[in-house]
Amino acid sequence: MKKNTRYNVLIALTYSVTLIGGMFFGYKFLKDQGFQLQRPVHLASNHTEKVDEIIHIINKNYVDDINADSLNHLPIDSLLHKLDPHSMYLPPAKANEMAETLEGNFEGIGIEYYILNDTLLVTNVVKDGPAFMAGIRLGDKILKIDTVTVSGRALPREQMVGRIRGRKGTAVKLTILHPKDRQQVIFFVNRSRVNVSSIDAAYLLNPETAYIRISKFGANTDKDFIEAIRTLKAKGMKKLILDLRDNGGGYLSAATGLANQILEENKLIVYTEGKHEPRTDYTTSGGGEFEQGKLAVLINENSASASEILAGAVQDWGRGVIIGRRSFGKGLVQEQFPFGDGSALNLTIARYYTPSGKSIQKSYKNGYTAYKNEIDDRFNDGELTADNLAKDSLKNRTLVRGGIQPDIYVKLDTAGYNRFYNQLVTKKILFDFVYDILGNRYNAANLDQSLSTFAITENDYRDLLRYIQERGVVIDQKQLIAAKSLILNDVKLLLYKYHLGDAGYYRALNLSDPMVKQAISSLQ
Repeated sequence: MKKNTRYNVLIALTYSVTLIGGMFFGYKFLKDQGFQLQRPVHLASNHTEKVDEIIHIINKNYVDDINADSLNHLPIDSLLHKLDPHSMYLPPAKANEMAETLEGNFEGIGIEYYILNDTLLVTNVVKDGPAFMAGIRLGDKILKIDTVTVSGRALPREQMVGRIRGRKGTAVKLTILHPKDRQQVIFFVNRSRVNVSSIDAAYLLNPETAYIRISKFGANTDKDFIEAIRTLKAKGMKKLILDLRDNGGGYLSAATGLANQILEENKLIVYTEGKHEPRTDYTTSGGGEFEQGKLAVLINENSASASEILAGAVQDWGRGVIIGRRSFGKGLVQEQFPFGDGSALNLTIARYYTPSGKSIQKSYKNGYTAYKNEIDDRFNDGELTADNLAKDSLKNRTLVRGGIQPDIYVKLDTAGYNRFYNQLVTKKILFDFVYDILGNRYNAANLDQSLSTFAITENDYRDLLRYIQERGVVIDQKQLIAAKSLILNDVKLLLYKYHLGDAGYYRALNLSDPMVKQAISSLQ
């Protein structure tokens, strides 16, 4: 199996397991953004006018000198790709989705779901949300949305889940089948504003060391962090492991707000500067909840933007130890310019610089395609999987081409990743097995009590192999043996996710996570 193919499988699993196949409330988590503010709506009414307006905006606001008039013959996407990889045009639906994601709320009913065998399976219900109050529970199957049958029809995902969301105060009619019941039940659920925390997990790993996982920097991240820290301190926390792996960024204000909780007063967090944007410094005001106490920050190649701002400030001020692998290298600041039809332009207006003056942004001089493939190149070059990176590359950060280089490197473990495992991931067989078969055999209480000792039984394993064969996958015994421990661990994690949510998933994952183990050791 080629290295880059194996790495793509790994990334697919990382996102699919962590985000559970896009189940979270019908939206995808935002990656690599960094907005500051919005300006008044522009009123371009057609494509030509919109291109003209975009060129006008570029001339007035772009981070570098650019002859924007030479771009007016290109389609919008090609035009923006000529500038940099992060300036982008968002159609109305995407612009709205992005705004909702970062704001940390949306108008819906508060469920997580998974499309299992062409049926919407409810995999979590937000406590005290509209669906919870109506009586919808884990394991329910949604057969109809209003008068439209969605079960067994192989409808596109957008047609299945898009009907659930709508204006606050309006009702959606759901025809539900409870687990082990044959009788369908109808629920009328009033849509409402649903708040979504950007903190996936916050708990004590041991009596003194806490773990906090942040998935994105949304509008309320710093407030969520403060609440989590206060709760953990009351339980005895003195040390903190802050996990920013696969966190693609979000609001700059959220990153600086969180930095204010862990850095002392009058410390420069980050500064921004561009051709049309004078240098702007962001400094701490003091009075943070965790200005004292040992700190470790976990990053990887998918930690970007706001994550890199926070990690860079911690590193430059010697506030804590950075553990993991070199971060993505997204140091361009976008500002959103909306149009009258609901679409928007996210245009790069400045660059991020760490307190020591280092630009976070990696090079994009070889073009858009090369930039998109840069993480694959790291894998092929051995940067992600080497047993030990050269010490000089860790100590001399001027050698690094963008991103935040960790103080302590932890390689990407690819043991067990092979062609057979790739099929299980791409066909979502492990997901389907857990949600279709295994989830009904266990309950949250038993899983919670047996966290440190729980293992998939031989009977479960035999049923999994039978399930794999029923899905048309030929079992290669040699590759199965090589991937068996990885497969069983994935099934366990998905089972904990199903019954105990994000918190349960990360508690199970962290029992054997090499970066977490390294962080615990480093904080001794």
